[in-house]
Amino acid sequence: MAPREWSVVSERVTDAPFQLPLAVDLAAVWLLAATGALEARRKRYDVIGAGVLALVTGLGGAFLRDGLLLQGGPVAALRDGRYLGAVLVGTATGIWFASHLLRLRLALLLADAVGLALYGIYGSQKALLAGLPFFSATLVGTVNAVGGGLLRDVLTREVPLVFKPGQFYALAAMAGCAAFLLLDAELGVITPVAAAAGVAVTLALRLGSIRLGWRTGAIADEPPGP
Repeated sequence: MAPREWSVVSERVTDAPFQLPLAVDLAAVWLLAATGALEARRKRYDVIGAGVLALVTGLGGAFLRDGLLLQGGPVAALRDGRYLGAVLVGTATGIWFASHLLRLRLALLLADAVGLALYGIYGSQKALLAGLPFFSATLVGTVNAVGGGLLRDVLTREVPLVFKPGQFYALAAMAGCAAFLLLDAELGVITPVAAAAGVAVTLALRLGSIRLGWRTGAIADEPPGP
């Protein structure tokens, strides 16, 4: 079978692109940055450490997407100073209002699930517009969704959460990205409907994992003791 003409797909996608409202995007960056600052506070870092963790947690997915995978010039978040402003506010929030944030754990989990879904779909669409095929676009969307947390864990010398058996997280993002791309690029469903379906898939898996205990398992048993 001849290779799919992805330039045609890109032209169709731009007819009705999936866009994150600026207020939602900035709010998500602020929230993620605040969780990064919370982690810095837990590890007793100084204000520079808190700022760095807030930056990579809030914008790390975008840095990996635009700077490493798509290489489309300067990272979009750096061209608009409001994103760095959201990181600064998130840093201050995580440092000075930690106790209030910790009491809102359920709300933070819900907001994180929504952000996971939205950033996954947004990254997948950007990959489509860059001409990448299905599996590559799924990878870019997943990295966009979980990249900030991955960089945070690497910098703090923790085993990245996405590597550990546990609740559906990266798997939920990947499934949502794949659903969006299948509907939008392969089956010709209009982009807003495909995006809504992809978001729904991610949310269903992520929230089902939190509420019902769905978990991934280790691929090998623990080695026997001496």
